[in-house]
Amino acid sequence: MHYAHSYTRLSVLALGIAGALACGHAHAAAFQLKENSAKGLGRAFAGSTSAWGDASVVATNPASMRLIGGRQFQADLAAISFSADFQKEEARHAGAGGIGTGGNVSGGNGGDAGMIAPVPAAYFHVPFGENENMHFGISLQVPFGFKTEYDSDWVGRYHGIKTDLKAIDLGASFSYDVNPYVSFGASVFVEHLTIELSSAIDFGTAISVQAQQQAAALALANGATPAQAAAVAQDIALQLGGQGVAPGLADGRMTISGDNNAIGYVLGTTLSPSENTNIAFSYRSKVKHKITGGDAEFLRPSNPVANGLLPTDQYVNTSGRATVTLPASASVSITHKANEQWTVMADISRTAWAPAFDRVTVDFASAQEDAQLEFGYDDTTFVSLGAEYRLSPTVTLRGGVAYDETPTTDAHRDVRVPDVTRKWLSFGIGWTPSEKVEYNFGYTHLFTTDPSISLVSPTGSTLKGKYDVGGDILAASINYKF
Repeated sequence: MHYAHSYTRLSVLALGIAGALACGHAHAAAFQLKENSAKGLGRAFAGSTSAWGDASVVATNPASMRLIGGRQFQADLAAISFSADFQKEEARHAGAGGIGTGGNVSGGNGGDAGMIAPVPAAYFHVPFGENENMHFGISLQVPFGFKTEYDSDWVGRYHGIKTDLKAIDLGASFSYDVNPYVSFGASVFVEHLTIELSSAIDFGTAISVQAQQQAAALALANGATPAQAAAVAQDIALQLGGQGVAPGLADGRMTISGDNNAIGYVLGTTLSPSENTNIAFSYRSKVKHKITGGDAEFLRPSNPVANGLLPTDQYVNTSGRATVTLPASASVSITHKANEQWTVMADISRTAWAPAFDRVTVDFASAQEDAQLEFGYDDTTFVSLGAEYRLSPTVTLRGGVAYDETPTTDAHRDVRVPDVTRKWLSFGIGWTPSEKVEYNFGYTHLFTTDPSISLVSPTGSTLKGKYDVGGDILAASINYKF
């Protein structure tokens, strides 16, 4: 008889894909990235689509291309340093208070799951037409991405070991200036999404608990008392344990990967009620990725007894399909030049996580059942205030603060989403040594609280604890006009 626990039939592969798609901590909420401009980072992205002189609007709001001047190329590079140190409060195998051992899960806290991640971006802009009232741009940026990796034998290995997600956009933009005060713009982009992740599988618990349940049910059906049925189940557990089939003693592992190309768009309007004030409205569409050729590799337990008790048509290398929808977002951005030295900015944006990440359904090519996974993400708000001070004709100082809301809650946070609402404090400086070249630098420190998790794995083991999380972001850019 194949003792494959019903929990595992919901599919470790499905849970792995789900975890990867929900990964994240630093930068914007969950795995959304805002780090597309060193100039914007220096003021916490206040005025992100309404300020003068930042070519990143080619991607974020094409209607504002009239604010960046003539022909130019801009390249940005951000380095995101984030840390995620877990401290366990409890980690136990399935069965506490019932069938099973209820013993502690072995392993450490996993080390620092964070890393230093580079985030590049590049923009090209050229005006054309009569009075140069039309604009064309090309952009390359990374709007979503994250990577975490724990020690392979850590205490939370059944919930996740490695997560790596990237979404890279290549876009073309166009805008039209109705007059010097009103502009409309749009862009179309191709987005390439890649996912890779791994997790351990507790086959020892799955097999042992299923065998005990079946033995107890059979004993009760044959007239045994509950106490006698429990004793039969315990005997089965001891027999399997003697053969190395017990919680934590017959681990396997799965690794999955997948990629897809999909198309999205950005719409924008920029209004200038006066020559010193800009108000920009922009909308980025959701992007639906249909992953049809995902790969799943399973490492079955080396114990021959455990391996023999698993179904031969499950936990085998296979492919899978899933539809992943990255969320839409909308923003309002305001910039006002108070005088020759001071400019103030504000931004507010809303990301529609809830429609995109209520659930994901995964279809497997193998005999494993499909899975429908609940995420419960909430929509989020990002609010920032910033200012620039022109210290001299060649040097500009920047600063800003922001409130960045997480889509996760205590009920849904896990090791792949140690995410929490955070506050930004940002500084920056710009240097323009000539009319053709401009350099910008930005720095942001993220202030966070310590998020907690309370999880149950597919095989029923529990994990409780807290994270010590933190993040710093440093960015630099060069803008060349030609």
